[in-house]
Amino acid sequence: MMNQPFRIGHGFDLHRLEPNLPLIIGGHTFEHDKGCAAHSDGDVLLHALTDAILGALAEPDIGQLFPDNHPQNKNADSKIFLQHALTLMNTAGYAINNIDITIILQAPKLSPHKQTIKDNLTTLLNCHASQINIKGKTHEHVDAIGHNDAIAAHAVVLLAKTSALHPHID
Repeated sequence: MMNQPFRIGHGFDLHRLEPNLPLIIGGHTFEHDKGCAAHSDGDVLLHALTDAILGALAEPDIGQLFPDNHPQNKNADSKIFLQHALTLMNTAGYAINNIDITIILQAPKLSPHKQTIKDNLTTLLNCHASQINIKGKTHEHVDAIGHNDAIAAHAVVLLAKTSALHPHID
């Protein structure tokens, strides 16, 4: 199964937004009056991306690997979860081919921060910026996200067997 040249995974995360909590998206802390209510730091982008990589590898999801009732995960930096997924990916002989991420939030505006987030991800993932696409969407003032009471993220990742990235030419 793990000899497939390409594997695709999808990840999703959603968190309530509450006053006086930090809002961290893609390792970047936003100036905002609300942040994610979560057991860890609540970084929806890194949680969705971690689940996408784990899904592509047919591994257990982030909640199974890092349960929210485990004290070790209290206020944990989500980069730890992503690093675990990347270690599994590297061990299986895969690398990031490309990533497509959608962040859904009413406020604050994501556009001014996209490049900083992309720079964070290229460092965390050890890949090129051209392999990462980040989109921001609002919920047009509909439901919890639209009322600025929640934030969500979707991530789709395509992994390539490292030999597929560098084919042997005879």
